[in-house]
Amino acid sequence: MRKSIVLLILLILGSSLSMLSCKKKEDANLKLPHKINAFNKVKSLPPFDSTLVSSFFTKHPELQKYQEETSELYRKRNYQYIWFDTKGMLEVSNLLYNKLNNMEDEGIKAVIPYKEKLDFLFQNATENQSANVNDELLITSLYFFYTHKVLKGIDDKKIAELGWYLPRKKQSYVNYLDSIIANPSLINKNEKEILNEYYSLKEVLHKYRKIQKNNFWNTIEMDSSHTYLKHGDSSQTIVQIRQRLFILEDIATDSKSTIYDESLASGILKYQKRNGLKENQIITQKIIASLNIPIENRIKTIMVNMERCRWIDVDVAKSKELIVVNIPSYRLTYFKEGKPVLTSNVVVGKDMNKTVIFSADMRYIVFSPYWNVPTSIIKKEIKPGIAKNKNYLAQHNMEWNNGNVRQKPGPKNSLGLVKFLFPNSNSIYLHDTPSKGLFNEEKRAFSHGCIRVAKPVELVNEILKDDKNWTPEKINAAMHKGKETWYTLKNKIPVYIGYFTAWVDNEGVIHFYDDVYQRDNRLATMLFEE
Repeated sequence: MRKSIVLLILLILGSSLSMLSCKKKEDANLKLPHKINAFNKVKSLPPFDSTLVSSFFTKHPELQKYQEETSELYRKRNYQYIWFDTKGMLEVSNLLYNKLNNMEDEGIKAVIPYKEKLDFLFQNATENQSANVNDELLITSLYFFYTHKVLKGIDDKKIAELGWYLPRKKQSYVNYLDSIIANPSLINKNEKEILNEYYSLKEVLHKYRKIQKNNFWNTIEMDSSHTYLKHGDSSQTIVQIRQRLFILEDIATDSKSTIYDESLASGILKYQKRNGLKENQIITQKIIASLNIPIENRIKTIMVNMERCRWIDVDVAKSKELIVVNIPSYRLTYFKEGKPVLTSNVVVGKDMNKTVIFSADMRYIVFSPYWNVPTSIIKKEIKPGIAKNKNYLAQHNMEWNNGNVRQKPGPKNSLGLVKFLFPNSNSIYLHDTPSKGLFNEEKRAFSHGCIRVAKPVELVNEILKDDKNWTPEKINAAMHKGKETWYTLKNKIPVYIGYFTAWVDNEGVIHFYDDVYQRDNRLATMLFEE
């Protein structure tokens, strides 16, 4: 259930790489680096000259960004060899080499620096191979290259440029290497390093690449005799759609029937649900356009969301309570003890007033709130309204307050009957709204940045469920009192606002959402140029 928690916030090395799979194909007789175990005691080599670290990076400028960590690592280990002992290259070095060669399985497109040198080193490995400082430092530098690409992801500065302000846990890949050296198998068991969702996306990535490789993705053409297709219709287009839904696992079998039957209708509903489309079983040009999104585009979407998983602090899943909002899915989920206890549709900021990606602790609930109108809205909407109509404020239940404008509490208040505050510099909060109809829209980016909640009553009742100061009756009375009342929560609740355009649910089903703020392509450019 931890996987569900994170949005939102809604991540990595639990892989499927078998040791030496590629090398065995090239040379079945190649001798392997020896293992470390209880019956094969390692005999350490003498330490090497510390000045050789600096000279190595002078000769290998493409790896200089890892010089600081490499120097820290060897200072800590008194310049002892890590990847070699007196019997030659250790098993862990070969595991790392395989990981480097299979980084595409991790959703990474990257050119490995000095790949020819690395290949020569490993493809000519023998038992009792003499240790070489340059080889040692090359492997170490590429260890940091790998961990930065696969575990860390792009750096904080570039993430901030994308408007992502969720906190990241600081990791020491110097210390992480110690645990791998002690137990090399841990390189394949890094669930504690990245969000569980990462591994689910990785499995789907493998499936979609297989679809791409098998060339199953033909363009679906709408039958010219139909503007849409409904239950009972017959068309060759139905055959094409049925095949696509079978490939995507939205239906269990492909009958190849031309008739729009119950099986296909069920698959259409499933496809609509997991692609953020209205569920109505009618096959329109819009659904066909969605089905025709190139498989390459879907793969890219999966990869950029795997990258986003790298930025999430895995400890968030340990929170006793957690509220997650995923902007592209327009959905809020409230977790207690790792289990979802409430989900709600939400309205988020429109493109000109994007909801910020960040986290903060919910501290207050405000019943029958005033709406303190932002200065920008006063300037753009209120003052022009007053200029045209002197009764504008009264008609909108507003009043001047110390030079500003506020809307009085009541059912027509723009914040509705309750708001949920998690103090932050972005002035973003959750709130009720009188505009209930917007929650039925397929795309729900309408607000000035704050988040409107479709189920505010259910949310406040769930939050205060174990608080002896409140009952559902008292909550209802406070919401309709017409007088603003603040309540301080006994326990702060972390609120995470995230941005994921692809997400795998607990049943292993991939969901794709509209890239409402057009951020995927920019991230892909950063990611694939790294």
